[in-house]
Amino acid sequence: MGLPPFKKVKSLGKGEGAGEGEPFLRSFPPVQAFPRSLAMRNPVPRIAAIHDMSGFGRTSLTVAIPILSCMGIQVCPMPTAVLSTHTVEFTDYTLCDLTPELGGILDHWERLGLHFDGVYSGFMASPEQMDSVARCIRNCLAPGGLAVVDPVLGDNGILDPTMTPEMVEKMRWLISCADIITPNITEACLLTGRSFNPCDEPFTPRISPEEIKGRLRRLSAMGPQTVVATSVPLLEGGRDPGHNASVIAYERDEDRFWRIDCAYIPAHYPGTGDTVSSVLTGSLIQGDSLSIALDRAVQFVTLGIRATFGQGLPSREGILLERILGSLFAPVSACKCRIMDGDGCCNPVIPFED
Repeated sequence: MGLPPFKKVKSLGKGEGAGEGEPFLRSFPPVQAFPRSLAMRNPVPRIAAIHDMSGFGRTSLTVAIPILSCMGIQVCPMPTAVLSTHTVEFTDYTLCDLTPELGGILDHWERLGLHFDGVYSGFMASPEQMDSVARCIRNCLAPGGLAVVDPVLGDNGILDPTMTPEMVEKMRWLISCADIITPNITEACLLTGRSFNPCDEPFTPRISPEEIKGRLRRLSAMGPQTVVATSVPLLEGGRDPGHNASVIAYERDEDRFWRIDCAYIPAHYPGTGDTVSSVLTGSLIQGDSLSIALDRAVQFVTLGIRATFGQGLPSREGILLERILGSLFAPVSACKCRIMDGDGCCNPVIPFED
């Protein structure tokens, strides 16, 4: 997949908004184009994982590396930052921004002629790092490879303390470089805002099927072929979903929506979004269909939450990933992913006839 042609768009001034279908971004310089060489296929699938590394708490690279490795995929990390802990429910953490190092890492990889079956990005420590992600996709992704962007910006209706409106704006550009993006519902709201002010389209704790479909179509129109939204509190038939949430996916080529409902467990753990994105990415690299990859990802993270809940550990430590990694070798136990119809209800993946 090549990068879409860069279009110079109008910068929105303070207080200005964009009409439906109009671009959101100021101009950013295009990534310098280099043709991808036709390298030999890697005997083991290889992914460039561009995320932060937190010393404590199971998030980002400390989640992606073990999951993808257990799925038989070589993980080549490019750390965007090194933190003492992740940023959820911790204070006074240290953060070393590695922006100055990314260019040198890419220079070396390009001199080595490295090519990856996937490029998978997450937490960015600066707007400039998104240029490095786009460069990695352009120069190092093998033909037919998969570009996945997890647009880490915030959760529960709140922008992450390390993020800024400029980061939101630049992330809207970065997702145009991706095949697949995996925002949570907060990030989907931020990315589909009509101006640079995230409050213009705020997080809503309840969303109708029509609203989420519209948001995912708008996100896909910004570039990615597939959009997977997590933690979606879906209103159905006007009924409040309570604590229940769903994962909703959109495939633009088929104009098709998938839905998988998540079992409610009264706990919240950081890193679960990283877990879902990592299993989803690994499954697709292995050749699974989107519906099977969604099933695998949701079943795995649900098992992780169940294995952790009741252990008496602080939720900020994340799920007990070490207890459940072996389940990645098991087949999907139950197919719960369904196609959404026009009303948001679900139809079986394969219709059965008498």
